[in-house]
Amino acid sequence: MTIEDSRRNPTTLQAAISAALAGVNDPEIHKPITELDMVERVTVSPDGATTVRVLLTVVGCPMREKLTTDVTAAVSAVPGVTSVTVDLGVMNDAQRTELRTKLRGDNPVNEIPFAQPGSRTRVYAVASGKGGVGKSSVTVNLAVALAQRGLQVGVLDADIYGFSVPRMLGVTGKPTQVEKMIMPPQAHGVKVISIGMFTPGNTAVVWRGPMLHRALQQFLADVFWGDLDVLLMDLPPGTGDIAISLAQLVPSAELLVVTTPQLAAREVAERAGSIALQTHQQIVGVVENMSWLDLPDGTRMELFGAGGGQAVATSLAESTGTKVGLLGQIPMDVAIREGGDEGTPIVLTHPGSAAARAFSGVADMLAARQRSLVGRPLGLSVASR
Repeated sequence: MTIEDSRRNPTTLQAAISAALAGVNDPEIHKPITELDMVERVTVSPDGATTVRVLLTVVGCPMREKLTTDVTAAVSAVPGVTSVTVDLGVMNDAQRTELRTKLRGDNPVNEIPFAQPGSRTRVYAVASGKGGVGKSSVTVNLAVALAQRGLQVGVLDADIYGFSVPRMLGVTGKPTQVEKMIMPPQAHGVKVISIGMFTPGNTAVVWRGPMLHRALQQFLADVFWGDLDVLLMDLPPGTGDIAISLAQLVPSAELLVVTTPQLAAREVAERAGSIALQTHQQIVGVVENMSWLDLPDGTRMELFGAGGGQAVATSLAESTGTKVGLLGQIPMDVAIREGGDEGTPIVLTHPGSAAARAFSGVADMLAARQRSLVGRPLGLSVASR
């Protein structure tokens, strides 16, 4: 279709513009804006000047500039369009309700999608017996490595008191809310939610058990995660309220235990993993962090001893009567700390480093695993006699 043809045929131009808009995704929901009924109208003048009326989900949508840029670029590429003006409006209450229904269907508001028998999402709860073993660093690097493999990945920062995931992933945006759905920010291809996104500054969270349970339930049920392949949950250290609530809310979640080689960390990691006996959860494996430091002369310095990760895996396998493997050993690297401070994990900044390769190796194993059958119907039927 030539430019002259499109100008002589307004219907053809309108159809081409509509097709272009169908290729523009909402930056938060990640579905076409035409499918979400966000395009209210398109007006095209005889000379090809085009105005697109786009309805934002909420007032002050943080993605308005991104949406404007994407719509402008898509429509400008249509032959016959001479200029593009994006007119932003806001959905009314009825339109937002319709959008929520379109996204969530008729499911109850408080329903946790990952706890449903048909869920295809693999939920990994990253646990440790004590703080300071690098559990959050492991979580964010695995999340980004999994996203690099083309998987849809989410991270729930369930460490309510010691939240650190937003900084480690470089997330500065705040979630927006559509009806009773919370839209999680995204960084490096990973959707993220954390209590730190709802607290002013560096304010401490001082909550008791019931409040912690409600916060975790809301993050699981009210956040619009979309169709995730993997959800990683960064748990607080130890075996407290959050670990118990997780087992109640998402019984199919599997534990990924993080430890360091030293004896003290090994012992408490075994206790953290043994909670699976009481909650009937599976343990996907053990990751040993801070395993060694590579020296300039090519030798290794084992600052915290050796063998702790394998010892934890062996102990948990014996206590649970299941196969628990050592999934990987992550060497110490200053780039891990720098990446956490700067919001860009080492798997992105130094992909060829020994630590990044170790993270990638664990991600490969997690990506290859099938979702647990715990709590899922097997589709078996009993023939009548």
